[in-house]
Amino acid sequence: MPQGLELDNLISVIVPCRNERQHIDAFCNSALLQELPAGWRMEVLIADGDSDDGTREHLMQRCAADPRLVLVDNPGRIVSTGLNACIARARGGTIARMDVHSQFAPDYLAQCIEALKRTSADNVGGPWVAHGTGLTGAAIAAAFQCRWVVGGARSRDVQYEGEVDTVYLGCWPRSVFDRFGLFDETLVRNQDDEHNLRMRRGGARIWQSSLIHSTYHPRNSLRHLFAQQRQYGYWRPFVMRKHGQPGSVRQLVPAAFVAASVGASAASPWSAWPLAALGIAYAGYLLAASVAAVRSARNWGLLPRLPATIAAFHVGYGLGTWRGLWDIARSRAPSSDFARITR
Repeated sequence: MPQGLELDNLISVIVPCRNERQHIDAFCNSALLQELPAGWRMEVLIADGDSDDGTREHLMQRCAADPRLVLVDNPGRIVSTGLNACIARARGGTIARMDVHSQFAPDYLAQCIEALKRTSADNVGGPWVAHGTGLTGAAIAAAFQCRWVVGGARSRDVQYEGEVDTVYLGCWPRSVFDRFGLFDETLVRNQDDEHNLRMRRGGARIWQSSLIHSTYHPRNSLRHLFAQQRQYGYWRPFVMRKHGQPGSVRQLVPAAFVAASVGASAASPWSAWPLAALGIAYAGYLLAASVAAVRSARNWGLLPRLPATIAAFHVGYGLGTWRGLWDIARSRAPSSDFARITR
């Protein structure tokens, strides 16, 4: 869009998706129920990444029925290319990201707009709150929400109000993308963390508001969780290579744990103590973290499932990080095994 033609009272919602036929109706309904401040309008731009499960055809019908919904092509098929394609089509002076696997309070966008005005921040968002389906999904959500599991990330603290290093989804004045650029299309994962890191290094402020409410629906199987975390971990070193630092130190802890486990296992022919000591320490941590997670979730029935769930978070992420470091060390392009979004 030519500079200066954006509309100050229009908020452009940007949404990447691919093969989301089972979820797209619930998302569209949630988005269209947004209650905006007086005088504001919205457009919802949905970038479809060549879906082959009927998502695209259904979206075309939804867009024809409501002009607020706009279908955008995303031949790149990944999140970053989809977000950028939406931004290129956006007409609003304010841009907000939404997610197909999340549900949003009716005042979600209104609170984003208010937080931008109140804080003068460059990016605002709410806490990242997970709600799983079934026992495994509920255990994944409980682990996801527990600060013992995620290294104290403030993004999971529903009461926190203040500056953060990254924020769930995000809402920006359009000028932010002119100052700091678009999302990095070489990253299949972590493109949001990388963009926030780029912003912070340039002096921008990122703000989490406890008044911005949404609910995220995580994976509901350990196999899918492990694959997701392995992919997140894999792309972390590529962000580090670009900026010379991680988004935060906590993102390196799973890789350090995997390295310690491998080192202790290698030493076991000479001494069983390193492996035994590490195993006992991690088992103690898993028990403590599991108890903390079920207390927070107020569901003690999840306790038997949580140790394996927490381990899937850490081991998947750690193994992915080392695979990414290995590919970088060999000066290889990112592996095609990690080049498509897993669900």
